[in-house]
Amino acid sequence: MSPIQVYVIGPSSTGKTTLCNAVAKSVGLPTRCYITEVARQVMRSKGYTRADVGTIEMQRAIMLAQLENEANAFACARWENSGGLILSDRSGIDPIVYAIMTAKDEGEAHQKEEVLVNIPAFQMALRRYKEAIFLLLNPVEEWLVDDGVRNLDHHERCIKVFRQVLDKYGIQYQEMGAETKKVEDRVRLLEERMALAHRPLVSQMRDTPAIRSRVSELLLRGIPILKANVQSRTPAEK
Repeated sequence: MSPIQVYVIGPSSTGKTTLCNAVAKSVGLPTRCYITEVARQVMRSKGYTRADVGTIEMQRAIMLAQLENEANAFACARWENSGGLILSDRSGIDPIVYAIMTAKDEGEAHQKEEVLVNIPAFQMALRRYKEAIFLLLNPVEEWLVDDGVRNLDHHERCIKVFRQVLDKYGIQYQEMGAETKKVEDRVRLLEERMALAHRPLVSQMRDTPAIRSRVSELLLRGIPILKANVQSRTPAEK
């Protein structure tokens, strides 16, 4: 049985890393099953700078590193009985979004997208993504810093492109934004989503009293968690 896969994605400064760290701590997730942001690691190791963000070389390097980490985490969670959960701060979708965002025109955007999408490792990951939980975090205006490059308009366009790419490749996802600002509320909603959507797998999570108690509580309550707080979108709802 495949592990639960959770990918937290969205524009910068939307709370992705904060949420992922809190969830990982809450469920006692082993480090090898938690994929932290790879973009900065790739930039440091390969000498890329912000000036290179628009290059296909940089986005391809980020995608390959992300997908390699995902494959390693998937193997650990599946074969080492480490809890049956993979949590990722971003995904292989993100480089596609930023390649499109930084393109000069639609033609270049399409060309960049085709290069990334046709990477064999992405095609393999795409099959996994269609069975995963994707949470798209929306901008919260007061959290954003207008540095002349990344303002609210930039973030709104980024969200739009994320939706377009997810819809195009048939990846179901939920959204969370300004209506849920407290990290503890975000953690609760995501944990409920994990428990209610993958009941057969939740029992495989690390066997600690705290997790058993938390999961039992969620399953007994049976709360429809995707109310006004988190919006579910599928390709048919474009």
